Amino acid sequence: MKKVGFFKSIHFKFVLVYTLLFLLALQLIGVTFSDRLRDNSISTYQQSLINQSKIMAYNAGEAIREAKEENNNQSTVLNKLNDQLSEMDNQLKKSNDIKKVEVIDDSGKIVAADSRNSNQIGKHTSNSTIMPDVLSSTAPKPYLFKERDTGERVMAITTPIYVDSERFGILYLEGKMENIYSQLFTINKILATATVIALLVTAALGMFLARTITKPLAQMQRQAYAISRGNFTKKVETIDDDEIGQLANAFNDMTDRLHEANAIAEAERRKLRSVLAYMTDGVIATDRKGHVILMNNRAESLLGVYRHRISGISILSLLNIEEDYTIEDLYKLTDSIILDFSSIEKKMLLRANFSTTKKENGRINGIIAVIHDVTEQEQVEMERREFVANVSHELRTPLTTMKSYLEALQDGAVNDEKLARKFIDVTQMETERMIRLVNDLLQLSKLDAKDYSITTQRTDFIAFCNHIVDRFEMSKRQNIHFVRKLPKKPIYVDIDRDKMTQVIDNIYSNAMKYSPEGGSITLKVTQKGQYLKVCISDEGVGIPKENLSKVFIRFYRVDKARSRKLGGTGLGLAIAKEMIEAQGGEIWAESEWNKGTSILFTLPLDKGGDHRD
Repeated sequence: MKKVGFFKSIHFKFVLVYTLLFLLALQLIGVTFSDRLRDNSISTYQQSLINQSKIMAYNAGEAIREAKEENNNQSTVLNKLNDQLSEMDNQLKKSNDIKKVEVIDDSGKIVAADSRNSNQIGKHTSNSTIMPDVLSSTAPKPYLFKERDTGERVMAITTPIYVDSERFGILYLEGKMENIYSQLFTINKILATATVIALLVTAALGMFLARTITKPLAQMQRQAYAISRGNFTKKVETIDDDEIGQLANAFNDMTDRLHEANAIAEAERRKLRSVLAYMTDGVIATDRKGHVILMNNRAESLLGVYRHRISGISILSLLNIEEDYTIEDLYKLTDSIILDFSSIEKKMLLRANFSTTKKENGRINGIIAVIHDVTEQEQVEMERREFVANVSHELRTPLTTMKSYLEALQDGAVNDEKLARKFIDVTQMETERMIRLVNDLLQLSKLDAKDYSITTQRTDFIAFCNHIVDRFEMSKRQNIHFVRKLPKKPIYVDIDRDKMTQVIDNIYSNAMKYSPEGGSITLKVTQKGQYLKVCISDEGVGIPKENLSKVFIRFYRVDKARSRKLGGTGLGLAIAKEMIEAQGGEIWAESEWNKGTSILFTLPLDKGGDHRD
């Protein structure tokens, strides 16, 4: 199981969310508190400056009024006003918050100032912001700004001065605000420290709380992974009877049920796997799009593929039918189709049947293809059809000839003794040909049905061959030479003499039919290990290479016209093949065009025989 990192775990996420929510609440409270505290502090300080400015403005107005009553001299008024400000100077020095006090007349001229700013007396004010107040203010008015040189935050108050209900000018008062902001910073710092401590405590509590919730979940995770690996023995511990405890109980119950269902499914899967593995038919399963998802061993063998290499490819491509069918065609296909997987070395015909698999809602979700090898069945069926056609043809030809000659005799040819004898000879020859054909067919039928017995005798095969060749030399009608390449000493084998005589007779008869005048037929016998090898060669036209493997097929003829003319049935070599194989040997043909043909066969040697070449 892949271990989940702490920062990706639900434990961390729970603590993080819990802490962030608490931090958000603290931030909202802190920001609100800080803003309210700042606003209240500034408002209180502003009100304090306004109250001080009102008192100073009133005192200044009284000083001006008294000076005018005593002596209505401008110089006396200003002196009196400065004396009044000087009396308040000690109080201003005690307060670091008051930075500047000025009395500005209605022309904008500074007529009085505190001792710290006495050098400004007699000058016009350079503060253009307060000029409208100099001319028209009727109540105290506050201003907030920063000094350009020092960057200090300052609050200024302009308060009108009245002398006997007449405006004299304004009292300009500046107060420092750095102390207020310093106090606010200190308070915010204390609040931040408290927030950090509260967050740490909250995180610790959150981890403890998260552990109580995530511990059962972690156990369920481990149990789920164990279930995925087939381990159903572990259980999730339940401590509390809350929702998580009930979930743990439900999970344990689900594990038990999954265990039972998995055991049943595994048993069925083993049965299905065993059935698929040992089926004689190939089985291929696909998904809805026709991609191969399953294949048994037999299908691999029949198609000559490996399942891990073709998994996911289209069944149309696998069966080489993409040009003739689509997946939708296979869904609707009710009849089987024949697949030709033949190669140069081997013939392979497969029959494929298709059926669809459906979901519970009836929707098609795949195809099941069942394939089986019908090569032998099709071959047998083809040979049966060819056999019937060949037998029909072989019987029809002599019967047609006989019918024609008999009709000719019936029409009057019987009266011509010479012609009648010729017709009767032909009819007799065709009759004998049909008898040979029927006898050969009966013999092949017995060989196919194993309705025969092999009676072996210990025989000197060299003397046996000499006797057969002598018989052919005595009865030959052609100018053909018989060449014998036989060992000097006898070689003994266990053979059925009658059947072996028929084998050699059939091979010699064929050789004589196809040998030219003056040609030779060679019989060669050699010993190869535990087998005796016999070769009978002629000097005829030979057999094309592509036809060599077919000469032992029933009714097969390389030159059909010449064979029928010479009276052959096309069954001699087929009978010879069956008889040689019945006696434990093998037979085959070798030929070169225009140079002759050799029929070769082997026989197992008698254990007590002569093993010399």
